[in-house]
Amino acid sequence: MKFEIFQSAKNQEYYFNLKAKNGQVILSSEGYKQKASAKNGIESVRKNATDDNCYDIRQAKDGRSYFCLCSTNKQEIGRSQMYKSRSGLKNGIESVKTNAPEAEVVDLTAK
Repeated sequence: MKFEIFQSAKNQEYYFNLKAKNGQVILSSEGYKQKASAKNGIESVRKNATDDNCYDIRQAKDGRSYFCLCSTNKQEIGRSQMYKSRSGLKNGIESVKTNAPEAEVVDLTAK
């Protein structure tokens, strides 16, 4: 599992994705104006990933579920993909809890 930092060509903001070994995105960040802020976001994911109280399960209008990982002050750090099943969502949360604290960081903006 790894974090990938990238910059959007559309708005020049920095984002990160937490990807599973198969390349599937498990968690995505909001946009950050500075790369350092995106790196801080990754550290916040690592810090809060193991705390069950930091996960907020939500339902989209189409009925699919997703989760948000929040900091202890309830600020959203990252948002998951959409899940059709509750078991898939729970597996996604468990994967973040288990793997995020030690996941490597790959900076796709580095030249």
